[in-house]
Amino acid sequence: MAEPIIRDETPRDIDAITVVTEMAFRDSGLPGERTEQYVVTALREAGALTISLVAKDAGRIAGHSAFSPAAISDGTTGWYTLGPVSVLPDRQRQGIGSALIRAGLDRLRAMGANGIVLVGHPGYYPRFGFVHRGNLGYEGIPSDVTFALSFDGHYPTGVITDHPAFHTK
Repeated sequence: MAEPIIRDETPRDIDAITVVTEMAFRDSGLPGERTEQYVVTALREAGALTISLVAKDAGRIAGHSAFSPAAISDGTTGWYTLGPVSVLPDRQRQGIGSALIRAGLDRLRAMGANGIVLVGHPGYYPRFGFVHRGNLGYEGIPSDVTFALSFDGHYPTGVITDHPAFHTK
């Protein structure tokens, strides 16, 4: 199978991104109500999608990744949140999500970002260099699903706050 084309979203992609995100998380087995598609829409409407990438494969949008600013309580700047990352169920485990993440990491590095934080599966994100930092995390979220990746070797300490769009329902 050919590698997907990774590119910036365009206005024509918005409906497909919503569908891909909803489908990717519908039967994810994750607890709670799935609102990831609304988070992406709210980030876009707030102008907080620093990077929004799509994976186009076989003539359709097969995946999406979002990167938005994160705040750290110690005042460290230049950190971003990765998420959500969405891939159509029939295309999962084929490298599309990894390609979206790597492309986003490359773009953030090129922008001069300091690092990325996320909440995600413990078996997935370490392959990209993400680590747990006991002194950096989200309020009310277990540390085993909280990850950080520093581009400059400095890890902030404190509480991470994502954009308010992450609390959209």
